[in-house]
Amino acid sequence: MSNTYYVTTPIYYVNDAPHIGHAYTTLACDVLARFKRMDGYDVKFLTGTDEHGQKVEKSASAACMEPQQFTDNVSQNFRDLAEFMNFTHDDFIRTTEPRHKAACQAIWKRLFDAGDIYLGSYEGWYAVRDEAFYGEGELTTGPDGKRIASSGAEVEWIQEPSYFFRLSAWEDRLLQFYNDNPNFILPRTRRNEVISFVKGGLQDLSVSRTTFKWGVPVPSDDAHIVYVWLDALTNYITAIGFPETEADSFTQYWPADLHMVGKDILRFHAVYWPAFLMAAGLEPPKRIFAHGWWTNEGQKISKSVGNVIDPIELVNKYGLDQVRYFLLREVPFGNDGDFSQQAMVNRMNGELANDYGNLAQRVLSMIAKDCDRQVPAPGKFTVDDENLLAQAMALEEALRERMDALAFHECLEVIWRVIRAANAYVDAQAPWKLRKEDPKRMGTVLYVLADTIRQLAILTQPFMPDASAKLLNQLGVGDKDRTISSLSLRLIPHSALLAPQGVFPRFQE
Repeated sequence: MSNTYYVTTPIYYVNDAPHIGHAYTTLACDVLARFKRMDGYDVKFLTGTDEHGQKVEKSASAACMEPQQFTDNVSQNFRDLAEFMNFTHDDFIRTTEPRHKAACQAIWKRLFDAGDIYLGSYEGWYAVRDEAFYGEGELTTGPDGKRIASSGAEVEWIQEPSYFFRLSAWEDRLLQFYNDNPNFILPRTRRNEVISFVKGGLQDLSVSRTTFKWGVPVPSDDAHIVYVWLDALTNYITAIGFPETEADSFTQYWPADLHMVGKDILRFHAVYWPAFLMAAGLEPPKRIFAHGWWTNEGQKISKSVGNVIDPIELVNKYGLDQVRYFLLREVPFGNDGDFSQQAMVNRMNGELANDYGNLAQRVLSMIAKDCDRQVPAPGKFTVDDENLLAQAMALEEALRERMDALAFHECLEVIWRVIRAANAYVDAQAPWKLRKEDPKRMGTVLYVLADTIRQLAILTQPFMPDASAKLLNQLGVGDKDRTISSLSLRLIPHSALLAPQGVFPRFQE
């Protein structure tokens, strides 16, 4: 088994401020990266910003700024959000960086030298908002007579000289690749969409523009700039050292284990990107996962409607770990989801405060009060004791399997089964009664509960790092004992504990 794991977010387009969709995508990658690190992997976690293209040039002009100044400002907003959300990315790439321009021109040269790029002339429909070309069959006519792409973006007819990538030549090879790698595109429904699209026939792709200048110049022909998607997709290999493909960083991390994307940009990642890579003599990534979109209280999120969800406002109102938990607990990852204030409060109060928080608070408070704030010494374990400890120990494999499937909601559900079992165990064992009736048995019960909470706190770290760290601190668990391999350890009897403090307060409007 390889001990490296390379996970990427899409690089976010800087024509506007970051929103809940950006936070959601990066959060999923962050949880996965944290879990893999805990499981002993050497993780490379990449995010960043896509800063070229006609849309950025227009947005900069509308803001009365030069494109570089505009992208500097907006890119910083994405950096700030990543820090605010406690993301643990290893690199933040910008497509305006010199390292990326060099990589972009290097892959262009590989494609050109291989005969997969040729000079021609483009005439057709283009959506500036999507930075994408559309065929006639993908368009509808709006009430005002304007042509609209399947994404909802308005298109315009353009005519200009262009270099083309011979995408049509890769149709059969892509279909064979999908057949040979059935888990390359997930969820399964997205895979079916991509295969259907490719079977419908691929046209050669325009990969340069001449009507604006904000981009990477085409090598040997600076009248053209590289099409923004060929530019942007190359970031994934820029960050690990391309074009130095023999460098340790490249051989160590490529092919990427996972590109996480929104469903709206799946075609670029699952069709164009593997074709570009194979044409350049490079391996495609191992997996593309396209997640769904959020609505807000049942409504499609739209700037014009005014219901865009600001993740910073959300965190300031509800708390960081609470928001991280809700976003990955509420809906199966990959599906569309609806954000509801009431659903958020219900999860916080019912699951975080009542289930998990109350379990930890009452157990640690009893130990502080009745065991002199030390880990109690256990006696002989009963069947009930062994059953609860076994349920906690079984979480390791259950989570590993579900993490690899990106089933984050299922990860949290199996964790909560143990939390609910632990609460039922507390009620059944009634340690507050045992204090007088059988103090030694009380110590055993509290020990079993404390060690179960230890394991739960370790395994909830990827989702709720701050709260989990507070629980582990209270249990006296050192930093080196917070990994997956540490789950089999046990709390040391008579170890001193910190004073108990609640970690999940109930939310009150």
